[in-house]
Amino acid sequence: MDAKAVLKRYFDAFNSGDKAGMLAELSDDVAHHVNEGQIRVGKDLFSQFCDHMDRCYRETLTDIVIFGNDDGTRASAEFVVNGEYLATDEGLPEAKGQKYVLPAGSFMSLKDGKISRVTTYYNLADWVRQVSA
Repeated sequence: MDAKAVLKRYFDAFNSGDKAGMLAELSDDVAHHVNEGQIRVGKDLFSQFCDHMDRCYRETLTDIVIFGNDDGTRASAEFVVNGEYLATDEGLPEAKGQKYVLPAGSFMSLKDGKISRVTTYYNLADWVRQVSA
């Protein structure tokens, strides 16, 4: 299995706003480790997270570099998040359409050709600084 190809399809779907395409690359019991949040298990909770993100943010990923191990069980990507803050997210600064550019990375585990773990990291303090400026 080519883990890098799975991640490429996943990130292409993200950039196309194709939530169904993203979900198609996930295992049913995917563990979603959210930056500054709780672990969510399962496609339903991942889908709900995507809906929330789509309501509050408009994001496109650029400069994506994908890495993968030889046996296809682990992969990661480094990228730049280019976003717009659309609606105030609970506990965060007020949204006024602020734009932001933020380096980030995702780390993934795969089993049976599907993503079974998604862990994404970015610098929340940098994001808060950008949207508060």
